[in-house]
Amino acid sequence: MKMTEGNNEATMTITANDVKNLIKKKDDIEEQIKAYFAVLEDGVGVEGPLVDAEGFPRSDVNLYQIRTARHNISCLQNDHKAIMVDIEGALHKLHAGEKSKRELDESQQAEAMEQDTSLPSPAPAPAPSPFARVDGVTQGSPACLAGIRVGDEVIELGSVNTGNFQNLQNIASVVQHSEGKPLRVSVIRDGKPTQMSLTPQKWSGRGLLGCNIVPIHRGAS
Repeated sequence: MKMTEGNNEATMTITANDVKNLIKKKDDIEEQIKAYFAVLEDGVGVEGPLVDAEGFPRSDVNLYQIRTARHNISCLQNDHKAIMVDIEGALHKLHAGEKSKRELDESQQAEAMEQDTSLPSPAPAPAPSPFARVDGVTQGSPACLAGIRVGDEVIELGSVNTGNFQNLQNIASVVQHSEGKPLRVSVIRDGKPTQMSLTPQKWSGRGLLGCNIVPIHRGAS
């Protein structure tokens, strides 16, 4: 992460490598949690009693090892929640930074054109165009419960929007790291903008959404 200064305030610039490092930390925490759960599975589990029927400490298990594993699992689960918040924030800043850079480039190009031509100023930018379309929704899925329909044209899904969308991996990344958290979804339906809240989560079907999204290709002949 790089620190830049402007207007006497320090701003943090997030790179794709920073996001990868955060995901690596998340994966490491998950591996540690799995290892401690494996220790408990060989003993009394997460909630099993540590005393016998007469109230004395059990002699058939390693009490110190079990207590240590339970304590470390609790701490690591808190660390996991915190790193997920960091990942979501980093993804949002990364996408916003890419959008700002593009807008700055477009602004500089527009200024250069105004200096080289006497044509009138360009008209205001139109409303965002959809970057993807929903072409399948499974009954009972998170997407279905959120009210998403086949034919909806997506202009915003979490931190991904028309300005920063590059490919479907952008959406997959946000969905993967937002499991259990509501995402704002904006679509064009029957020519009108519609907003919904969609929470990615495991369900009886495949994936975390239960809908199929395809990119909308612009400029095709």
